[in-house]
Amino acid sequence: MEPKYCTTIRHKKFSVADTLTSGQCFRWTEHEGRLCGTAFGRYVEMEQKGDGLTIHGADQSDYETIWRQYLDLDRDYDEISRIVTEKEPRLADSAEYAVGVHILAQEPWEALCSFVISQNNNIPRIRGIVSRLCLLYGESAANAQLAREEADGHAFPTPQALSEVSEETFKQLGCGYRAAYLTELSRRVADGEFDFDYIKNAPIDEARKMLLSLKGVGPKVAECALLYGFGRLECFPVDVWIRRAMETEFVGGTALIGSEYAGVAQQYIFEYIRRHPERFEKKS
Repeated sequence: MEPKYCTTIRHKKFSVADTLTSGQCFRWTEHEGRLCGTAFGRYVEMEQKGDGLTIHGADQSDYETIWRQYLDLDRDYDEISRIVTEKEPRLADSAEYAVGVHILAQEPWEALCSFVISQNNNIPRIRGIVSRLCLLYGESAANAQLAREEADGHAFPTPQALSEVSEETFKQLGCGYRAAYLTELSRRVADGEFDFDYIKNAPIDEARKMLLSLKGVGPKVAECALLYGFGRLECFPVDVWIRRAMETEFVGGTALIGSEYAGVAQQYIFEYIRRHPERFEKKS
């Protein structure tokens, strides 16, 4: 069923496909040239032709209050690319290749929960677990009747909803050893132990410390949650791909880590190395 309303905007260089499939989130799939998914409790379909981005299922008000911020369309990524490549010239190829990738401004709870699930996991399995949780425990999303996948008709479950799920049920849904983490995480957040607005603005070391106090949240998960869910662009998640880049292309370390836009630089490297793994092979 075609949405009755849509919004089209113009944005040079931005790539919705590269952004939504860059490992930052796990609720978007491609159908007939559109990226379809749900965020902030709303199902939409995004279609890009040239520099025109049409968001099917979103009116102008939805765009201004949700999607403009979610896709980070007001930030000057050309200027960020200039800054990070000036600080680290070895980043030039990665920044040019991934120029269309933006850092998503996701809901903090969804980002945190999703990256706990992502530990030692692959994207298809992560997507499957997230989809099952949404289908079973998420509230009905706006535009649910338009969703091409049943789970997309549901918002991401609230901490309160997941706090009532048993550890055994989490295991049955495929979470494995992460079930214990999700049980404690959802209960502590539902009980109000974590002020997400405070974490967004706290000194970065304090914000990291708060997240690391959660069972199952290690340095990588904390960095991912802070970058993709709390808008902390100074964070620099290190996974197997980034570690390989640090051992090959960026031997000796890099001034990017800890810099103002470290997270954007990390995303550029991540995108480039996944597509050009041969460039990052260790020399014998």
